[in-house]
Amino acid sequence: MSRSEFDQLSFEQLVSRVRACTLCRDKLPHEPRPVIQLSETSRILIVGQAPGRKVHETGLPFNDPSGDRLRRWMGVDRDTFYDDRRVAILPMGFCFPGTGKSGDLPPIPECADTWREALLVRLKHIELTLVIGQYAQAWHLSDGRRSVTDNVKAWKQYWPKLLPMPHPSPRNNLWFRRNLWFEGEVVPLLQERVGQLL
Repeated sequence: MSRSEFDQLSFEQLVSRVRACTLCRDKLPHEPRPVIQLSETSRILIVGQAPGRKVHETGLPFNDPSGDRLRRWMGVDRDTFYDDRRVAILPMGFCFPGTGKSGDLPPIPECADTWREALLVRLKHIELTLVIGQYAQAWHLSDGRRSVTDNVKAWKQYWPKLLPMPHPSPRNNLWFRRNLWFEGEVVPLLQERVGQLL
């Protein structure tokens, strides 16, 4: 569909089309299952990489240890986190891309190429975007093609509208041990900002 055709759809129609999307069927090791969460009233946008295996199985975004850490960083409980009237979750890839040698494969680019602009333009009440990991940062930050560490260290230049973040996965525990400043300095400000918005 063209951008003008997307514009003619209601928000509910557009989201329904995304949830039924099968564009990448031939590129996935399983049936497509787009996992997103959003409402026209959402105030916080979480942009991750793509659903993992457990999220694919349950259909619930960040329903894994990464989500537990992310909710702790934000200072919210599960009910608040999964309230789409307040929190939108729109990863760079909507379906689980499969597993590679060192973790999940990169998000399949057709999701962002096809749907991202049409969805983001409808989210008019977003006041804070959490930009998690290299693929999200490359798309959402003007100079996001630096390393994740460099993007996260430059967080003040985007705050308080955007916050580049490392992925909260347990696979990144070494990064967290080497960068204690993130949880000591950034997380308390994030919790305060989330509290103000929600």
